[in-house]
Amino acid sequence: MDQEQMVPVTILTGFLGSGKTTLLNRILKEHHGHRIAVIENEYGEAGVDNDILLESGDEQIIEMNNGCVCCTVRGDLIRILGDLKSRRESGSLAFDRVIIETTGMADPGPVAQTFFLDEAIGNYYLLDSVLTLVDAMHAQRQLDQFREAQEQVGFADRILLSKTDLVADEDVERLRQRLVRMNPRAPIRKVHFGHAPIEELLDIRGFNLNAVLEIDPEFLEEGEHEHDEQVGSFVFRSESPFDGGRLEEFLSGLTQVYGGDMLRYKGVLYLRDNPNRVVFQGVHMMMGGDIGKRWEEGEKRESVLVFIGRNLPEDLFVKGLEQCLE
Repeated sequence: MDQEQMVPVTILTGFLGSGKTTLLNRILKEHHGHRIAVIENEYGEAGVDNDILLESGDEQIIEMNNGCVCCTVRGDLIRILGDLKSRRESGSLAFDRVIIETTGMADPGPVAQTFFLDEAIGNYYLLDSVLTLVDAMHAQRQLDQFREAQEQVGFADRILLSKTDLVADEDVERLRQRLVRMNPRAPIRKVHFGHAPIEELLDIRGFNLNAVLEIDPEFLEEGEHEHDEQVGSFVFRSESPFDGGRLEEFLSGLTQVYGGDMLRYKGVLYLRDNPNRVVFQGVHMMMGGDIGKRWEEGEKRESVLVFIGRNLPEDLFVKGLEQCLE
């Protein structure tokens, strides 16, 4: 299916109490003109008003009068996405996009991997982005104590900072700097009681291979690291071209050894004898690539790769990548 016709999917994650449900209920009840299917990937009631209950096996599907749909999943995500696809194609359920809410203690990785694992799902749904809500009041302690909180930040394409009104400005800034060090590629936005412009949540194309790779320039500045994070990030840059074969072999080897700890990695590659950029990204052990824009005449050609993961050996990665250069 052409990418323009695919159904975009947003994964909404964040630690317990970060405000995911508040944001979701606002999306579900506001008359924004979008027909959204929301999948709550946990047990429990959907907690929405003005609904019509539709029977669907082990799931509970609720249709709102603003065109949105809410589904509480008690089974397999691939199966429920397949069920929603069938209902949409048959005309019995109308929606234009999907939002998946993970549990507060969930690693969003397996949810994102769903779109790599199943060909029928991957060809019908376009994974748009991972949005991570971070509770400004409790985040420092949560990031210190819980691996899941760090992984949710590491996976984010965009970070939404909640409860900033309850925290001093200097503490918010300290937290922002910490989040940037952990994940330099995710823009950070404040969100107040679920108030977030819908256009800042949807069609971000953060997971799209053709999206522009954005790196916060502050990440490249030297600064004190106050925390010894399990989840961290680093950037590799080179103006020398890569040998495509050697690079593919090295990256495949990396994922075999470190794939479980490689949360997200993404890059724009300058390859020898290729007139186009090559854009690639991966989640854990699964990796994909695509041909990007042509290099313009006289344009600076450069590879930029970002790796976000748990305790990754940066020196080993960098030395290996350097050996793949021409």
